[in-house]
Amino acid sequence: MPPEDPSKPVRPLPQPTLASAKFWSSGSDGVLRILGCADCGAYTHPPLPRCRVCRSGNVAMAAVSGRGVVAGFTVNHQQWLPAFPPPYVIAIVALEEDAGVRLTTNIVNCDIEDVRIGMPVRVVFEKAEDVYLPLFEPDPDRQGETLELPAPRDVTAVLRPMASALKFEERVALTGVGQSRVGRRLMVDPLALTVEACTQAVEDAGLTLDEIDGLSTYPGRVGSPGMSEGGIAPLVEALQLRPTWINGAGDTPGQAGAIITAMLAVASGLCRHVLCFRTVWESSYAAMVRSGQFDASTGRATGMMEERAPFGAVSAANWIAMQASHYFHRYGGDRSTLGWIAVNTRANAARNPEAVYREPFTIDDYFAARMVSTPFGLFDCDVPVDGAVAVIVSAVETVPDRPRPAVLVDAVGTQILERLSWDQDTLTHEPQTIGPSRHLWTRTALRPDDVDLALLYDGFTFNAVSWLEGLGFCEPGGASEFIDQGRGIALDGRLPLNPHGGQLSAGRLHGFGYVREAILQLRGDAQGRQVKDAGVAVVTTGGGAPGSALLLRRG
Repeated sequence: MPPEDPSKPVRPLPQPTLASAKFWSSGSDGVLRILGCADCGAYTHPPLPRCRVCRSGNVAMAAVSGRGVVAGFTVNHQQWLPAFPPPYVIAIVALEEDAGVRLTTNIVNCDIEDVRIGMPVRVVFEKAEDVYLPLFEPDPDRQGETLELPAPRDVTAVLRPMASALKFEERVALTGVGQSRVGRRLMVDPLALTVEACTQAVEDAGLTLDEIDGLSTYPGRVGSPGMSEGGIAPLVEALQLRPTWINGAGDTPGQAGAIITAMLAVASGLCRHVLCFRTVWESSYAAMVRSGQFDASTGRATGMMEERAPFGAVSAANWIAMQASHYFHRYGGDRSTLGWIAVNTRANAARNPEAVYREPFTIDDYFAARMVSTPFGLFDCDVPVDGAVAVIVSAVETVPDRPRPAVLVDAVGTQILERLSWDQDTLTHEPQTIGPSRHLWTRTALRPDDVDLALLYDGFTFNAVSWLEGLGFCEPGGASEFIDQGRGIALDGRLPLNPHGGQLSAGRLHGFGYVREAILQLRGDAQGRQVKDAGVAVVTTGGGAPGSALLLRRG
């Protein structure tokens, strides 16, 4: 047996499932196979029971040429995996037979500097135990060519009108908000942080714990370590609550889906006061893993990581960076568009004593920072923290009894218009920003010009670009001009963006932090960073698939 090549990375291997096993074994004879439809000729990936185009069940794995085009890519510079050293190229390759089918993969057998969008490539397999990993290399038969890219798909044709003239949003109000300690590596029991935020929110709403008749959280008891306090049951025990209704789930319209679901419970008459909460302890978790206190060893890659981890694409930084690369290729522009978002959020955070990072930096500092996954550098990425946020959703008729000004809900946007995938649909924006954005405006008479400030999910700077354009504040590709070197999104600009510093500087409270800031701003309680005459705020959460948008207004 020949010795192992020490230059080859040790890849996490996928766990083939009943649906995907034939895909992972198809390279045994050097041929790539994708699920094909015998009725319409379309292909579908990952394998599904029915065709993604015509919904026919007459589908089977079929041989394809293995040729394609690089539709987006990133050069990863971060050491995510101990035996998979950077730098390496992660790419989305659109297949020649069907541009609607893409593979997240690595580009190999060429210099990193030679990889480009539009480059023709062909498959080459790497055998690892019982699987054959499809990698791609430059196609020698098409050297120097630049191929056409998949066109963005128009999804607006399936935008749904309001299902009823009755709006559940008019029956609810946000009456209380609380936030725990927030910081890096607090090394505090996450449930204790949850209790801090929840008791603050209940007190802020002028309620008692016994008046809380509903609970709602994201993602519930199922989630990655560091991303939950454990769900509903631990909080019920900690505070000895007796709710009429509970909800804890990850399959919601973004993290704020927990709040939207609470609105529905209140509007239906099932509850009067629902306590919504979100807790993260990623920073302490990471420290515990590094020190050996927490065993993070895992087996083969499963779920959404089955198609990503084998190629070293283990972070959302990699996935969204590939869409950002496609965006700049299609519309032009450069990293400065992203840089001014980062500079602005840090300037805002300097006014927020709760923000984790408050030291301002310049656009030159932004460009000098180390790269993480091109085009993202250090300041393009949000900050993992420990902390919790809680929000009270109440029946609107209880507002006169509350001690604090209520925030009313004008509309929500939740519709899914694209495939729930990081790589299989349009690449011009972060996935699942278009659907909620367009849906939001079908449920309100307000327009983008009526919005006084925006709290937009900024897990990465490009997320905020996607939301700005998706919500219609500027046209696709127009974010750079709208941002105007930070002037357009400054605290005194045309649309103040994330006055608290966003997740980029205030810390990744994973969606709920934006809702809290919107409530503070609309109440006039955002000391030191208050947007003048703030009456309407738009809030988005999600950070990928799926997402949601909220339009809130002063009561």
